[in-house]
Amino acid sequence: MKTIVTMTLNPAIDKSASVDHVVAERKLYCKPPRFEPGGGGVNVCRAIKKLGGKSLLHYPAGGLTGMRLQELLDEEGLDHRPFPIEGMIRESLVILEESTGQQYRFGMPGPTLKKNEWESFLQKLAAIDPPPDYVVASGSLPPGAPPDFYARVARVGKKKGTRTIVDVSGKALREALEEGVFLIKPNVREFRELVGEEIKEESQIKAEAQKMVKSGRCEVLVISLGAAGALAVSEDFVEHIIPPTVPIVSKVGAGDSMVAGIALSLARGNPLRESVLFGVAAGSAAVMTPGTELCRREDAERLYESMISVV
Repeated sequence: MKTIVTMTLNPAIDKSASVDHVVAERKLYCKPPRFEPGGGGVNVCRAIKKLGGKSLLHYPAGGLTGMRLQELLDEEGLDHRPFPIEGMIRESLVILEESTGQQYRFGMPGPTLKKNEWESFLQKLAAIDPPPDYVVASGSLPPGAPPDFYARVARVGKKKGTRTIVDVSGKALREALEEGVFLIKPNVREFRELVGEEIKEESQIKAEAQKMVKSGRCEVLVISLGAAGALAVSEDFVEHIIPPTVPIVSKVGAGDSMVAGIALSLARGNPLRESVLFGVAAGSAAVMTPGTELCRREDAERLYESMISVV
């Protein structure tokens, strides 16, 4: 099996709890909280493990929350490599309102990274020996990190023969595409922002995605369409992949699970199309789980088999 490195520059401790009603200007008493490691690349690493694979996670860690994050990763049996920073790793909060089933999600910006800290991160990434086959760069950039940070990650990958998968948005994604990456996974809104046009019809989305692939900015585009599935575009194929119908419990973690499924399937040597199908199955499996829980292997594999059997 090929090797995967997952990374994030802005990890978090995700705290989740529930309350009967969310009411302004009142003290609300929540149920006992749950603590989990979080942040884009962290969740991709966790989902890969849940799907039966493995990856090596690189991330910054600082302060008491950084120590707690490492403990949580150890508890899940993940292979991880922290690098020290002065700032304190952020916390995020998810509150479920039990009376309505609605989730309220609060994300914090994260610590300000110093130039020598993010440069050290890149150096450690470049020093991995042997180089990984895939690097999954996912998650928001914290204050202090340059907007072209993921472009720099892709540049490191090219020198080492590593394929870079990027799951970010905004300027960080645009900068990465200027460098050129293997695969990106924007949602429709993010893709519209990327191309700078108000595209609505699927034919328009396909046309713009094909232009992007032909330009060499990425080899594969997987555009998440939410409940409608995903649009996969490469030089060899263009396909709208319809997801299986599943009960929606929580949408948290669906995107990270999709990326994990794609990366793991590719690392196992499967063709691109099958890997995207497995990614969609993993994303669908994630919405079946409560709160911030990611996909479950048995659900993802069952859904994948049902999708393969009808194509």
